Amino acid sequence: MSHPHPELTEPGKLPKGGLRVTPLGGLGEVGRNMTVFEYDGRLLIVDCGVLFPEEQQPGVDLILPDFGPIRDRLDDIEALVLTHGHEDHIGATPYLLRERQNIPLVGSELTLALLGSKLREHRLRETVQHKVREGETITFGPFELEFVAVNHSIPDALAVAIRTGAGLVLHTGDFKMDQLPLDGRITDLRAFARLGEEGVDLFLTDSTNAEVPGFTTAEKKIAPAIEQVFRESDQRIIVACFASHVHRVQQVLDSAVAHGRKVAYVGRSMVRNMQIASDLGYLHVPENVIVDAKELADLPPEKVVMVSTGSQGEPMSALSRIANGTHNFVHIEPGDTVLLASSLIPGNENSIYRVINGLARLGANVVHKGNALVHVSGHASAGELLYCYNIVRPRNVMPVHGEVRHLLANGDLARQTGVESVVYAEDGVVVDLIDGKAEIAGKVECGYVFVDGTTVGDVTESELKDRRILSEEGFVSIVVVVDSVKGVVASGPEIHARGHVWPDNAFDPVKQPIIKAVNRAIAEGATDTYQLQQAIRRTFGRWVSSTHRRRPMIVPVVIEA
Repeated sequence: MSHPHPELTEPGKLPKGGLRVTPLGGLGEVGRNMTVFEYDGRLLIVDCGVLFPEEQQPGVDLILPDFGPIRDRLDDIEALVLTHGHEDHIGATPYLLRERQNIPLVGSELTLALLGSKLREHRLRETVQHKVREGETITFGPFELEFVAVNHSIPDALAVAIRTGAGLVLHTGDFKMDQLPLDGRITDLRAFARLGEEGVDLFLTDSTNAEVPGFTTAEKKIAPAIEQVFRESDQRIIVACFASHVHRVQQVLDSAVAHGRKVAYVGRSMVRNMQIASDLGYLHVPENVIVDAKELADLPPEKVVMVSTGSQGEPMSALSRIANGTHNFVHIEPGDTVLLASSLIPGNENSIYRVINGLARLGANVVHKGNALVHVSGHASAGELLYCYNIVRPRNVMPVHGEVRHLLANGDLARQTGVESVVYAEDGVVVDLIDGKAEIAGKVECGYVFVDGTTVGDVTESELKDRRILSEEGFVSIVVVVDSVKGVVASGPEIHARGHVWPDNAFDPVKQPIIKAVNRAIAEGATDTYQLQQAIRRTFGRWVSSTHRRRPMIVPVVIEA
């Protein structure tokens, strides 16, 4: 068993005939999945996704994988393989293509179509794309790729088998083993078994549900809950789910037709993705059931269904604006039903419950995972992972896609089936496969890259800390005028605060200590305003911490007169 260690250094040169695996995202977290494979001096990338920010990352729009370890080797990249069309697997692709636009993109029809709309938004039109299907084999440089059908919460997902001179790697991507999928496309365990017979040297497996015992519930099992909502609702129904969950929307469409309701999509990404899925035949839309959302006002409420984005409480999503009463044309009426047909992603709890409370306050009946079976996972649970290990019988296992607890749980499952070599890695930890043995070889620097508006990578952890302090503790400016001839404080300090309620005379006790601190610093030889500013910051910081238990951002200003 191998573990990442803080004393790890940069890996040495990859021995000839060896395969190097470097995860740049997705290991130790749920999101921004990206793994780089190196063989014979050439690189292959699997997935390039984003991570969505948490509350302690104010102002951040997206978090990208760190391209730093490969930035000086962009010309060595043979291809970028995309396992499926979820944002945490494709969302960072436009940012990588900004650095080298002609990287070949490899994926299924739906995956590349969903990516295409993102590329157009980034004005990336001249890209190289290779559309593949399960069972197909394609070669890029020293990498022979075979694609295997897997079932997930989005159609057209693929696992990829990577053959090199160092051995055979099987990467599952995100998958589960739904035996009764809505589209009839099951995870191809026969292909897994065949690859196992060939000899899988390294098995990279989805860890997201490794802690969940048994088997993931089939998608069809939520049909009764959806049907009950339609049967019992006598006013409008609003269904919120992920904009990529084609199968969930299909069930809503089918129920709407059965109950004589019209359906409208609300939210730009929902409209775009469902149009793509419909055009490609992944979503089967009955005639005369879809209407424009702006036409809903002309229909009786008992004939209306809206399918909306915002199931995770995203502040600017359609559902959040509906809950806040700020949506342009959708307003909750008492008796409406809102169905949150999605999981509750860790970290989003407060946002989701804020939306639920807002909807309930407006009189809506809110149906969610906490009170009904309205969502099933898209990831394999422990029982399914055990089946895969027993079928594939890999020589080495490297759990991927999950937080540390998920990776450890997944590795434990592999060991229970007799796998002796389990490599636990996190983002930046380099694993080499040499002579059939996978071992940690070192680590590369691999941090978060923040997207803030139009800037990429300019926001640092230090700046985020400043933002958190501003949001939680407020802001205090302190202006002092110094007589540069006499070397003493001439006037001030003037103290102004924002973001926290202070009494009018709250700062009177600290003014004399600030004056004394500045005069003392000048007497001790302070020659520039920065040193005087530091004296002010230390004095005020100690006082406000001990007196008021606050840690505001302190901005001292020294003016020489």
